[in-house]
Amino acid sequence: MTTTDTMDTMATVAQSIRCIEAGAELIRITAPSKNEAENLQNIKDELRKRGYQTPLIADIHFTPNAAEIAARIVEKVRVNPGNYVDKKKFEFIEYTDADYVEEIDRIRDRFTPLVTICKEYGTAMRIGTNHGSLSDRIMSRYGDTPMGMVESAMEFLRIARAESYHNIILSMKSSNPQVMVQAYRLLIQQMQNEFNECYPLHLGVTEAGDGEDGRVKSAAGIGTLLEDGIGDTIRVSLTEDPEFEIPVCRDLVKRYTNRSSHSAIPPVDIATLPYSPFEYRRRQSFEVGNIGAKHVPVIIADFSKLENITPQSLESIGYTYREFTDKWNIGDAAADYIFTGNHVLDFALPGTLKVIVYPATWQEIVLKEDDVNPPQKYLPIYQDSGYAAAKVKSNVMNFVMIDCFNTGEEHDFTYMDSLANDPTVVICLSSMNPHSMPAVRRMFIELMNRKINNPVVVICDSSWHTADEHLVHFATECGALLLDGFGDGISLGLSSNATLEAAVNASGRNYLVNQTTEQFINSTAFTILQATRTRISKTEYISCPSCGRTLFDLQETTARIRAVTNHLKGVKIAIMGCIVNGPGEMADADFGYVGSGVGKITLYRGKEVVKRNVPSEIAVSELIQLLKESDVWVEEKVMA
Repeated sequence: MTTTDTMDTMATVAQSIRCIEAGAELIRITAPSKNEAENLQNIKDELRKRGYQTPLIADIHFTPNAAEIAARIVEKVRVNPGNYVDKKKFEFIEYTDADYVEEIDRIRDRFTPLVTICKEYGTAMRIGTNHGSLSDRIMSRYGDTPMGMVESAMEFLRIARAESYHNIILSMKSSNPQVMVQAYRLLIQQMQNEFNECYPLHLGVTEAGDGEDGRVKSAAGIGTLLEDGIGDTIRVSLTEDPEFEIPVCRDLVKRYTNRSSHSAIPPVDIATLPYSPFEYRRRQSFEVGNIGAKHVPVIIADFSKLENITPQSLESIGYTYREFTDKWNIGDAAADYIFTGNHVLDFALPGTLKVIVYPATWQEIVLKEDDVNPPQKYLPIYQDSGYAAAKVKSNVMNFVMIDCFNTGEEHDFTYMDSLANDPTVVICLSSMNPHSMPAVRRMFIELMNRKINNPVVVICDSSWHTADEHLVHFATECGALLLDGFGDGISLGLSSNATLEAAVNASGRNYLVNQTTEQFINSTAFTILQATRTRISKTEYISCPSCGRTLFDLQETTARIRAVTNHLKGVKIAIMGCIVNGPGEMADADFGYVGSGVGKITLYRGKEVVKRNVPSEIAVSELIQLLKESDVWVEEKVMA
């Protein structure tokens, strides 16, 4: 989607061309009023004159008359059913059935003219629901729910079908990947039940943010659905120049270009699933140490490829040793375990950190009396067959690895009885199957059906090349499982032929240049848990991607706000360019910073306006003051 002023024809054309040459196959341009809608003709003419035939989409909010103009010019019109007819006032209204029918009749009267024009001109339409901009009518009857999102779209879809118009694609966007995934699945179910057919779907996580956070959050939501075979077009919404969104989209879709059937994975009837794909409920597990039950998912860092592990090595995973105090500082994003393979450490570890090693090394440690390496700090990891055959095991915690449905043979369950519900066993699931996420998910289903409640750590390696490819892979493979409630921990790694240096060189992501591989992997793991809302370790930014409606420099402002608030663990701050992406689109943010006019900002606490028309020069300071008044501000820790 372009971020230029739509009335600036040449700037919009130039940016559109940059997106097209980056690989965009559709270009969306905002049309907030009749003037912008009419100027779409000039933009289209200039692009066609330069030889670019890429279809254009007009993005419409609040203005049916602009949509009706645009539908005669561009190839597709996007309407938001939450604000196409309704003006959201955040009011709860008790609707009788008769009142509700009357509201639908009002929508039909306003929406049908656009349908008629689209039919006449052969224009496609996207009915694009956003979680944060549901109408007061929908909110009053369905609440702030995925089902409310579905019904918001279905109201418009039923009207279009009644007019025999079917050139339609739908979307269910949210800044929360969990809500987004559930809404799309519910929409498919509803269309199938009601029409016995499904319309194409456009996928996106709205207001995903920038950098690593935006890429991971987008991949967790979009990738989960693509893994399910859901989705026909995608858009990654980053608070960056729009041409940088396209490579991330391509990284997502190219994972599926050479996929064949999942022949090695036993099928399962969705009607007999032991969990609901339409709601989040964490898989039940018992506690082994700090893993499983009600504990947040743990992170295991892989140090097995390091030739020499020193106290400084642990800085990359959140532990900083201060020699003059002989103490460790432990950060919010500190890994819970490290896997060292056959390495035994020659220094005292932080009190909360434990080491996972191969069984032979663990047995050597157990036999020694070593104050530096006390046996209780080390834990063994076995293959399933190795655990079944082992004569000596830890009486505290044993990690047991299972390769899920790699060949489809029964060996997946050969050793299951030896570890099932063993109170010391943490199961580690991974798969060499080319379709590894569905293979691991299928094993979770098997565990649930067999009532095996051991906690489970998901192990995922990446053999891709660029930093963005690694982020997309990890976020898709692990995010899809976490969003369905599967996983009590994750462990990420790069395969032997992949290095962070190569990833940085291939992607040009300069912010990674000074990171170690372990630092990149650890940061990615915590970002995935944050994006899936399964473990909160940092501030969350719900930041819109900017467009022609934006009233300030969104990228610069986001960077300024992040710089002074990124230590506020668990606080969600929305940074929105205009009122369209304002109080509604902020969805579940705690605080909002919204453009309300040129050089003017309105500050929100939740959906409540606290300060209006604050000059942008002092707005960040006023936001900090609001955070302090709301008792969520803490001074940033400075390490001695």
